[in-house]
Amino acid sequence: MKVVHIITRLILGGAQENTLITVEGLQRMPGYPSAVSDLSADSQTKERYSRGYSADKSFLQLPKYEVTLISGPALGPEGELVKRAQDNKVNLIIISQMRRNIFPWLDLISFIRIFFLLRKLKPDIVHTHSTKAGIFGRIAAKLAGVKIIIHTIHGMPFYPYQPRIANWFYTALEWLAAKVTDRIICVADAMTAQALAAGVGKPEQYTTIYSALEMDKFVPLKTRLEERRELGIGPDDKVIGVVARLANLKGHEYLIRIAHQIIREVPEVKLMFVGDGALREQITKDVKERGLVGRVIFTGLVEPQRIPGLIQAMDVLVHPSLREGLARALPQALALGRPAVSFDIDGAREVVLDGRTGFIIPPPQAGREYDSLDKMAEKIIYLLKNPAEAAKMGQAGKEHIKQNFDSAYMVSRIGQVYEEAAKQKSAPPTSL
Repeated sequence: MKVVHIITRLILGGAQENTLITVEGLQRMPGYPSAVSDLSADSQTKERYSRGYSADKSFLQLPKYEVTLISGPALGPEGELVKRAQDNKVNLIIISQMRRNIFPWLDLISFIRIFFLLRKLKPDIVHTHSTKAGIFGRIAAKLAGVKIIIHTIHGMPFYPYQPRIANWFYTALEWLAAKVTDRIICVADAMTAQALAAGVGKPEQYTTIYSALEMDKFVPLKTRLEERRELGIGPDDKVIGVVARLANLKGHEYLIRIAHQIIREVPEVKLMFVGDGALREQITKDVKERGLVGRVIFTGLVEPQRIPGLIQAMDVLVHPSLREGLARALPQALALGRPAVSFDIDGAREVVLDGRTGFIIPPPQAGREYDSLDKMAEKIIYLLKNPAEAAKMGQAGKEHIKQNFDSAYMVSRIGQVYEEAAKQKSAPPTSL
């Protein structure tokens, strides 16, 4: 079965890691023995297979899926996953004109290139990710005659902190694209609820499959003490960490604003910002203006394999983002036994179980931001002052993640969606 995945860009990010894990997992999924797939195999060989002589070297397993990944270039300061894709022998095609922002001329070229690539590749399934690639890829797939079209919603393109006309525009595009989509996968139940509330698609199109972690690989490379020593963190320091791009709506400014409230109660506290992005200069300026130099650690862009160690160096992970499908940092923190504090946006409450694996805070409302920020400061202080309770929440988080966020389980569930969609397409129409 030929599958083409399409995403706008392969930067270091949750949606991109999810997509790459899916592609790599599908490539490894065993299909059928090569001897049986070969029509020229003699009758004796086929008979031996039917009797279960699988030790024969001619019965090598062929992959169940032949997978191609189409992406735009990984531009910007956020880092890239292109090298990982190439190292893992992913059949990767880069469309150099595809960008995250709107560029009419480049967008037209991107759409045309996707269309002709699909005509050439003739996939059985097209599976799209992210907004632009999701719109272009699904419409191009329909025009190219692809039988099965799947889309994953990692985060909605329409949200409260955006101008109304932009929300209307994106809602209309998603509504149109849903018309040509067979199945829609959401990384959280919250995404399904938001899409249906906006009139995008029908309930029977939706399936929730959580964005997973590679549990066997998500382990610290160094001890907590070694990691903290290299970062200049003392053994008695308390560390609040954020793992996110330094970008709009990620909420770093909120943590900076409440830093002095926390410092008054927990003088030994430090902040750690893991990641880089377009707002690095502005956030650095805010830190200086608020007298927090020496209190805030900027790690800059780090390799993915360093993330577990950096989270292990924290005491509490805070996710102050205002827009996120299902923030990857939240299951990452819980997998390492760190409680999390997050605004109650999108799928956060499906990971951070309030009072059990961390705390959920109502997001800031215009004119009443301090209510939300005071609550966030209060919960962070509570966890820092009560390490035994924080450890208990972290352990509960480990159990929750182990059950729901394993990458092998995620890939197998996506494979099930493919199989269900294929059966539905091949089933004869019911007569009335």
